[in-house]
Amino acid sequence: MGAEGSWGVIDARFFLRRGFVEPIKEFALTYLGRAVLGVAIWIIGRKLIGLVLTLLERRLAKVHIDESLRTFLGTMAQVALQVLLVITVAATFGIEITTFAAIVGAASLAVGLAFQGSLANFAGGVLILLLKPFKVGDYIEAAGYSGTVREIQVFHTVLQTPDNQKVIIPNSDLSNASAINYSAYDTRRATVKVPISFDSDFKRAKEVVRQVAENHPLILQEPAPAVVMGELGDHGPVLYARVWAQRSDYWSMYFDFLEQVKDALEEADIEIPYNQLDVHVKTQA
Repeated sequence: MGAEGSWGVIDARFFLRRGFVEPIKEFALTYLGRAVLGVAIWIIGRKLIGLVLTLLERRLAKVHIDESLRTFLGTMAQVALQVLLVITVAATFGIEITTFAAIVGAASLAVGLAFQGSLANFAGGVLILLLKPFKVGDYIEAAGYSGTVREIQVFHTVLQTPDNQKVIIPNSDLSNASAINYSAYDTRRATVKVPISFDSDFKRAKEVVRQVAENHPLILQEPAPAVVMGELGDHGPVLYARVWAQRSDYWSMYFDFLEQVKDALEEADIEIPYNQLDVHVKTQA
């Protein structure tokens, strides 16, 4: 055996005696096994996340949830599942999960304090999209504004006013305050006030207004129109004409009905009072 072969045997024996092989072997078996397990969990986890998200999307589509909320819930579910997968893979390498939990908790608290208003708007948007007090296309009055709903986003709602202005309202204001949805039902009732003078024939005026209501093409006859004396004004009684119309015909009916009532009262010589001041002068002899 040559000198080089002898040195090789001596070196191998030296390292064996020093115990270098066992730690290397143990390190390779431990961390290589964890690496293989981590990669396997990552691959399988990604497949399972895709399957869960697909099933969630189908389920949300069946319950007819708004598309904006569907997309947001799908994104939130994807982020949550991916974070859970990362924590699981990290745990296979021996990293303490409590460290991740502390980091996530601290980050969540900081984000919550920084975006408190935005989170309130988000919560309001979720409630609106789930409970659906109104939908796109409805005419509503809320937060001091009225208009047609054009968009319902997660954080805000967009209205288009009758004079074609765009109003953006935070969802927290809509979910925490009263709102009127004028488009909730197919029909609407209008109460039209018709004042007449004390000198006019009250019963005749009441009959004239009733005939106009019964002959108007946009006024529904079921429920039947009702004409009653609603109040006694400063210049005479005030008739209340309560009439029903289809929601789409409401304003057309309202304005045309007012015009026809005025014309009919003038033809019947029934006076519509106006504000005036009577001055009586007394003279002494």
